[in-house]
Amino acid sequence: MTYTTEPGSFIKDLDKVAKARHDFARCLGKIATTLNESESEGESASGGLGLERDIEDIDLARKNLQHGVFRLLILGDMKRGKSTFLNALIGENLLPSDVNPCTAVLTVLRYGPQKKVTVYFKEGKLPEQMDFPTFKQQYTIEAGEAKKLEEGKKIAFPNVNYAVVEYPLPLLEKGIEIVDSPGLNDTEARNELSLSYINNCHAILFVFRADQPVTMTERRYLENYIKGRGLTVFFLINAWDEIRKALIDPDDTQELQEAEGKVRQVFLTHLAEYCQVDGYDIYDERVFEISSIKALRRRVKNADEGLEGTGFTEFMGALNTFLTKERAVAQLRQAKILARQTYNHVNEAIDRRIPLLEKDVEELKRRISSVEPEFKELTEIRDRFKDEIINTRDRKARAIADSFRTYILNLGNTFESDFLRYQPDIGFLDSLNKGRREEFNAAFKQAFEQYVNDKISAWELTAEREIQDAFAQLSQSASQYGSAYTKVANVISEKLIGQKVFASQNIDGEESSPAWASWAMGFFSLALGNVAGIGLAAAGFDWKNILVNSLAVIGIWSFLSIFSISFIAGPVGLLILGLGVGAWQADQARKELIKATKKEFVKYVPQIAQSQWEPIHQAVKDCFDAYDREVTKRINDDINSRQAELDNLLQQKLSREINRDKELKRLKNVDAEILSEYRNLESVYEDLLSYQS
Repeated sequence: MTYTTEPGSFIKDLDKVAKARHDFARCLGKIATTLNESESEGESASGGLGLERDIEDIDLARKNLQHGVFRLLILGDMKRGKSTFLNALIGENLLPSDVNPCTAVLTVLRYGPQKKVTVYFKEGKLPEQMDFPTFKQQYTIEAGEAKKLEEGKKIAFPNVNYAVVEYPLPLLEKGIEIVDSPGLNDTEARNELSLSYINNCHAILFVFRADQPVTMTERRYLENYIKGRGLTVFFLINAWDEIRKALIDPDDTQELQEAEGKVRQVFLTHLAEYCQVDGYDIYDERVFEISSIKALRRRVKNADEGLEGTGFTEFMGALNTFLTKERAVAQLRQAKILARQTYNHVNEAIDRRIPLLEKDVEELKRRISSVEPEFKELTEIRDRFKDEIINTRDRKARAIADSFRTYILNLGNTFESDFLRYQPDIGFLDSLNKGRREEFNAAFKQAFEQYVNDKISAWELTAEREIQDAFAQLSQSASQYGSAYTKVANVISEKLIGQKVFASQNIDGEESSPAWASWAMGFFSLALGNVAGIGLAAAGFDWKNILVNSLAVIGIWSFLSIFSISFIAGPVGLLILGLGVGAWQADQARKELIKATKKEFVKYVPQIAQSQWEPIHQAVKDCFDAYDREVTKRINDDINSRQAELDNLLQQKLSREINRDKELKRLKNVDAEILSEYRNLESVYEDLLSYQS
């Protein structure tokens, strides 16, 4: 499938989505206001309906839609033209593209009416605002200095957490936020900094260069941090026009086709497996050949000029489809479901309230007393589900912690073969020269760090799948418990109002689960996101973030703090001499060094495996505990709401005479107002779908 979109069309579509979000937020705000006013007025009428949870969820969804953005994370090695690509994307030569971006400053580019930068620091230091020229002067470094820092495995600005750049650009104003990461070709700590934000972005734009097709570093990152994680990744092969420039005869069409074909085949070989979704090949929808510099030159010269021949029209078309026709629709659909369930809850509460308005106090007490067994059943359903969550938690936490211990203990069995791909490129015997020994030591240490990080990453992916499967099973259980819960709730309604209640139907005629069960099944996930600590407001459940934060306790430092650093970073030359290198070939000497490294490594592996068992066990438990707390809270809220609905009515009847006709009119007006706003949401939603079709 081929998509084509010019920047103007993309912005127009984003504007349509932004308007739909605004309209949704307005409708949700009116629903929340109506519910708040109803509960307040109920205090002097027949009593509140216990709608606190509904108000909280609707208001949170409103805020998330009101402030929501599409967040894109830019990943790629250094010298891939990321800054030039970003400048072409936003249509202005904003970011420095002539300076090696070797800094520790992860930068969030977002809309602001004025150009300004805010730098956020670590260790409690207050943020600092500055103008854009000052930021570029203070937080970018020359290529020579960047190289020295890289060789010393140092971070340029270790006290900086991240920076936010605000700029009045149309693309940003319409709801795009871009996270510009440092290059991947750097220290493991810096790499982790960039990759720790992957889960909090809507899409990843991974930038390559056509004249440096898929390096070892890039393959390593794809394999360890992208593969199998369910991420949406667009692969951008930048500088495609450089292929022609490298030809002996740039005007030879056949030679150009052959050269481009070879490059395409290289990328196809390495990227095809990352473009398979549910058995479908979407390579053409995710991989794009672009020329950022050509696109930038056109846009700077004339913002309205077409970008044909640069690859940007095809890429922006695919990105536009993903963001505005897939993600936006899914997000608004979730909000629509939430509004629908809120209406159902209010409608049912009003339907129970109206028949009870005419009952005297004694009859009301009798009916309330008659449903006590059913309320007990609801708490029993809650407790059974809670027990299943806890049992799943304990089983999975132990299994995953045990799997880590077994995995780490077995590393020594394959260390020699696994470590081959990480060996430093520097000539081995050259490292005996005093002038190059430190260089080899540093390279060998970095190789070991990469090996450990990759091994941990591979295990983490396995652990994530285990937890994902567990939550999928709990989702099915939530559906079953929700169905049982609904049946009991219907019995309560039947006993209270004295007539048969049919299976719960929502206003669209579809069967509806209780709101807590929908949440537990994962229907709602209205998170705003949490990139660089900018803020998290979630109505959904994000166990991956909990796991990532908890598993920060393991990593290369847990290994290096126990494993003898002096062995790796120490005088390698002495070790080699001790092995009798003088009479051996370099390859044999290298093997002997790896054997010696393995021998030292396996001494400490049991200690590492044991010391990390409890932190991992607790990290997994934290995921399920967070789920348990929220599920239990939501079920309790629902039970308490049903009880408060009755208690409030009883208290009002005990304290005053209720004007039935007036209250009947008030309650029906509340029902009608919420239904009207829900219908408005439906209209906005259908309008967006028809616009996109």
